[in-house]
Amino acid sequence: MYKIAAFFFVLLWWLPLVHAQTTSSAPPPPKVQLVKPQQKVQLVVRAPDAAGRQVLKQYNFRTTLSDSAEAAKEVKALVYRMQQDAFLLASADSLYLRRDTLHVKLHVGQPFEWAQLRNGNLSEGILMESGFRDKFYRKAPFKPADYVKLQQRILDYAERSGYPFASVWLDSVSIKENKVEAALMVDKAFVVTYDTLEIVGKTKTQPKFLMRYLQLLPGQLYNQDQVDASQRMLTQLPYVKITRSPQVQFARDKAKVYYFLEDRQTNQIDGVVGFLPDPNRVDKLLITGEANLNIRNISGTGKQLGLQWRRVSAGSVILNGEYLHPNLFGSPFEAGAKFNLLKQDTTFITVQPRLQLGYYTLQYGKFSVFTEWRNSRILADASPQRLKQLDLADAQTTTYGLNYLWNNLDDFYFPRRGRLVELQFAAGTKKLLRNADLEKSFYDTLDMKTSQLSVGLRVENFMRLGKNSALLTRVRGEALLSDRIFQNDMYRLGGLGSIRGFDDFFFYASSYAVGTLEYRLYNASDSFVLLFYDQGYYRSDLEASKQSDYPLGLGAGISFSTGAGIFQLVYSLGQAAQQPISFKYSKIHFGITSKF
Repeated sequence: MYKIAAFFFVLLWWLPLVHAQTTSSAPPPPKVQLVKPQQKVQLVVRAPDAAGRQVLKQYNFRTTLSDSAEAAKEVKALVYRMQQDAFLLASADSLYLRRDTLHVKLHVGQPFEWAQLRNGNLSEGILMESGFRDKFYRKAPFKPADYVKLQQRILDYAERSGYPFASVWLDSVSIKENKVEAALMVDKAFVVTYDTLEIVGKTKTQPKFLMRYLQLLPGQLYNQDQVDASQRMLTQLPYVKITRSPQVQFARDKAKVYYFLEDRQTNQIDGVVGFLPDPNRVDKLLITGEANLNIRNISGTGKQLGLQWRRVSAGSVILNGEYLHPNLFGSPFEAGAKFNLLKQDTTFITVQPRLQLGYYTLQYGKFSVFTEWRNSRILADASPQRLKQLDLADAQTTTYGLNYLWNNLDDFYFPRRGRLVELQFAAGTKKLLRNADLEKSFYDTLDMKTSQLSVGLRVENFMRLGKNSALLTRVRGEALLSDRIFQNDMYRLGGLGSIRGFDDFFFYASSYAVGTLEYRLYNASDSFVLLFYDQGYYRSDLEASKQSDYPLGLGAGISFSTGAGIFQLVYSLGQAAQQPISFKYSKIHFGITSKF
């Protein structure tokens, strides 16, 4: 009977007796008389029998310790490890201190093993999710930690299936000659479903929108993993701030989830002014500019509207627009529409609308599918010689693609820790459009219809260096793959958003990669100074002129809050084949962002 008593004594320390997210705990410490701490205590552990001494040789432990209290802790840790390894009856029978040596008489005992752990009443679904098979528990060492993990897998599955009050235990336990036989039982109690979602705090966010976004719908089976993941999903919303962790209140078979939120000032109106040397007028500056309008969480429904206007050089203008509509027709899907217009001085104009459908996952991620139409028209004089010189063509491209975004940054606007990863792949067809001003023979050597692929990658990592500083490392790249690439197909690089130290859209690239190293020192939650280094690589696969280069940019900047908004100032220098590094070519960008 002493074996059965010892067996259950160990299980009391290892097994969770009520349903909760429990973990194993250490066995009770051996009874040892406290002694006055001494310096450099030697620990001597002996087993009375030969079998015990042989087992003891398999364990490493410290034999020289700072005092007797540390020596006693080492003994407790040794006994704990042995019980983990199926020696359930291991115990320190006696401990006594003689001068500077702590002598321990250790009882090891025989290892316990499973004779059989059979399925009591587990369903097929639980068997599959938990990985339980009775063959794994025949003549296998009885390790309490392994059983605790099995028990926790069953409880986790029950929690995901609407049974948060389930319990697991061993029934019909018998022990013969250190062999354990038992039946594994589960009691699901009663099924629990979601009732309603409650929002506590000063926010205009509507519970109906939040329920659909978090996929916590009334009548749906309760899922603890889903509740845990909901807090991560809330960090992806830039217009709310979590003030406390969500709480769940159970009332009979209903679960009500409480979220503690406050609105953030994220609606944005801002402008940036830049001063660049005017290439057409000596000793004159060219004023460039940018204006942004972003309205988020319209009427508390999560809808977003964004507009951007940029003048990057004389005669060159960019116009961007975006609209996001979450919970399309009451579903968890998000619909989006984007519009991009680029007018490159008097050379060409490109219009690029895009439609997309997104779905948020429970693990920081968002999947999107999209279709995009790109229409590019030549504005320059349409002569064969001129088009060949500029390597331009009227073209219409239709592509379909996939996008995946993973983001666990700790703050949407001013992150100090976390990572962002974005992947994109698109494939489609490009059709050349005949220009009425050109002779038909101009198109004889061109393929009027070609396939086109594009891939993109963006990785950002923020690492906190101290209480008030962080390091940003970022890699961004894209590649355009096609049998024939024209200048108005290519990516544009340079400026504040890519390689600082150059004019906006200074480089044409068919493929590129930009690495960034940026140090930020914060003096407030939304104010910091920065030092940065941008290293780029690009290549141009134009038929008329193939080239590649390794441009770089470096500089410093500052961002701080004022009564009118957030003021930003960035000073940068750049070096490339077309531009030496010089204060003559330095770039200064400054502006103010107003949030409301």
